[in-house]
Amino acid sequence: MRGEYKVPGGKLVAVDVEVESGRISQAAVSGDFFLEPDEALADINDALLGQTESASVADLAGAIEQRLRPEASLIGFSPEAVGIAVRRALGHASGWEDHVFDVIPAVTLDPRMHVALDEVIAGDVAKGASAPCFRLWDWDRPLVVIGSFQSYRNEIDDEGRERHGIGVVRRITGGGAMFMEPGNCVTYSLVAPTSLVEGLSFERSYAFLDQWVMDALAELGVRATYVPLNDIASDAGKIAGAAQRRLTGGAVLHHVTMAYDIDADKMLEVLRIGREKLSDKGTRSANKRVDPLRSQTQRPREEIIDSFLAHFEGRYRTRRRDYTEDELARAEELVRTKFSSDAWTKRVP
Repeated sequence: MRGEYKVPGGKLVAVDVEVESGRISQAAVSGDFFLEPDEALADINDALLGQTESASVADLAGAIEQRLRPEASLIGFSPEAVGIAVRRALGHASGWEDHVFDVIPAVTLDPRMHVALDEVIAGDVAKGASAPCFRLWDWDRPLVVIGSFQSYRNEIDDEGRERHGIGVVRRITGGGAMFMEPGNCVTYSLVAPTSLVEGLSFERSYAFLDQWVMDALAELGVRATYVPLNDIASDAGKIAGAAQRRLTGGAVLHHVTMAYDIDADKMLEVLRIGREKLSDKGTRSANKRVDPLRSQTQRPREEIIDSFLAHFEGRYRTRRRDYTEDELARAEELVRTKFSSDAWTKRVP
């Protein structure tokens, strides 16, 4: 059995294994990584022998670390990367190529519907009732989307919010607030089985799930990198923030909001913490914009969205579809019973 894992920003690790009586009996690691001294490769292979076929990535990485000689230097990969490749070989972890992703282009909806659709689709993927899904958001009204664990009163200035007619909804993932007005951001959600991020820490899974968008941005002329834990930035500053949740049952929900052209003055009147975060960045002047995607690409928002879609569909196995009537009906019910209620929105006062 063979498994492969490409380290984000690093090298490809491949492993061929054989199993007898529930334990690894043969193991051969290969790849385009660098390793010194040469004999360390045999140490890695030997460390895998006798490991159970149910061993976790941490178990496998620990065995390798114990076996490696002190002077060994692994460049472009790690014991953890080998463990992920082994888990893939044994069928416990999956790669992008193992899945066909439903792709749903941007549909203009009440932004609360998009928050609810994240929960609906992630629940279906966790149950195996739906394929993995990549979808883009578009929305018909302004809204602030706060993270699952943020304090409402610490984050939101209700006076400013009411003055500008902006609502608030709490999403099911952590992270910070998203200040959303029609046309000011680019937001997408990705839902996949947790097998895709098997063995990856939350920090590493963020970069892994967004590697495609780094390359898509590069095609648009933006050299972006991941800034741990969950920010995407270029030399010119922050572009986006990501949020993620792994659902019980077997799905990971990952979504990203990229600033296209945000009215910073208005945002600072609505978000209390936004003032603190941006106070040292010269954003108090009138008519200041937060516009990294627009200014760094010099392209219309719709062209950027089309480019992202084309890149994702060209990179992975995909099929386009629309939202089903059942998905929309269940999302509408969640908006009514959960995402429009103070009990949920202000659950962290």
